[in-house]
Amino acid sequence: MTTNHQHVRVRMAPSPTGDLHVGGARTALFTWLFARHHGGDFILRIEDTDRKRFVDESMQGIFEALHWLELNWDEGPDIGGPFAPYIQSERLELYQERADWLVEHGHAYPCFCSPERLNEVRAAQRARNEPPGYDRHCRNLTPEQIAESLAQGIKPVIRLKMPLEGTTSLHDLLRGEITWENRLLEDAVILKSDGFPTYHLAVVIDDHLMEISHVTRGEEWLPSSPLHVQLYTAFGWEPPIFAHPSVILKPDGKGKLSKRDGAVGVLEYKRNGYLPEALVNYLALLGWSSGDQEIFTREELIETFDLVDVNPSPSRFSFEKLLWMNQYYINHILTLDDLTARCIPYLQQAGLVSEAASDPTSTEHAYVESVIALLKDRIKLLTEVVELTSFFFGEETEAYEPLLLVQKKVEPTVIVQALEQVAAILASSDFADEEATQARLRELAGELGLKAGQLFMAIRVAVTGRTVSPGLFETMRVLGKERSLARIAIAREKLHAYLGVQG
Repeated sequence: MTTNHQHVRVRMAPSPTGDLHVGGARTALFTWLFARHHGGDFILRIEDTDRKRFVDESMQGIFEALHWLELNWDEGPDIGGPFAPYIQSERLELYQERADWLVEHGHAYPCFCSPERLNEVRAAQRARNEPPGYDRHCRNLTPEQIAESLAQGIKPVIRLKMPLEGTTSLHDLLRGEITWENRLLEDAVILKSDGFPTYHLAVVIDDHLMEISHVTRGEEWLPSSPLHVQLYTAFGWEPPIFAHPSVILKPDGKGKLSKRDGAVGVLEYKRNGYLPEALVNYLALLGWSSGDQEIFTREELIETFDLVDVNPSPSRFSFEKLLWMNQYYINHILTLDDLTARCIPYLQQAGLVSEAASDPTSTEHAYVESVIALLKDRIKLLTEVVELTSFFFGEETEAYEPLLLVQKKVEPTVIVQALEQVAAILASSDFADEEATQARLRELAGELGLKAGQLFMAIRVAVTGRTVSPGLFETMRVLGKERSLARIAIAREKLHAYLGVQG
């Protein structure tokens, strides 16, 4: 794409008021991909001027979420840069100076209206069926009136003096020309009485001073755009190029995606066992596409993505599609080594494996890898690995009811005898030769007057404690002879004890 700027500089500027949600993550991703596609700079700036909603630990959560998604930044609070500081609460003096400049040059004015008066004005407007808004009561105060209010100790806010006639226009990269009638716009507060700027003043000053060339932000910021355009005009600055992608809708398309619809915070997806690669791939496709291709490597996204190709229409979030994509990455994209390394922390947290399993050279790591290889095609989320594989590690296989070993129309005594002979066969079998082991046990089933499925189910329950598992002979191969025989012995004892009580 062509721009009026020689070098692309973009920013992500989250407010630390909570978790980074998927809507913000998608905007960050679009911005990051645009920068990388054009060889530009991606800046992280923390906009913490909303002190009432400020959450102290939120900033670290934002860092963690972006690192997990591998959206690395070139300048930011933690690494610095030529336009530091990158936290707005550390730039207050700068905003005050610029606000004073606007007042001195007739573009803004101090407002001494109390909250009570503003509430009365809005109530009266609603009573007249008028849209609520500031009535510009302080717009034309004389210097004497201003001095009198200041002498009384009233701390004013600073409001931008919006034009009363004409229109304000902005060219959006995705939506084209957008125009607002100035008479419908109010004189918004740009500096609060506590010295903190509002979003509007801070974002315009910082984007200009940090030489931001393109601003990508959600369409919920479109109503604020004429205010920002007027601020750029007042300062005599060239505005950046704007792009406002659509909101992300609920799966049913009725309204914006919210916490009530399921996981919304990025770190929630991390905790739930999603892969960052899958989430990045999926978010990139919410409003953007490249032909019929659905699976993209990060390099392919960087090469292919451009902001001009983003569709401004809303996109529906599909948890089913994201889950499918996550399973696809697990089954087809990740190497076995990589998947094993990602699964081990979950197994360690569940107490199934030791710290030694993290060492790729350890025998425990090798065993875990063989287990993961067996179950790889069944894993949709990394968190599922604990439930799917626990019988390979723990002793909970002994907790099943004895009669689970016995299928309908089969006497328990027959299964006791069968398991004794199964143990003898397995003791002399080569577990690596699954076909030979299976053939010998099929013969045994025939000799005992059992169907193969009846005998195999008894063996399956004995070695796994479950009626459903991966292939029986693959499972025994991975478990190994020692574990398998020990569990079959326990199964025989359980049935013996059951029969003793019954007898």
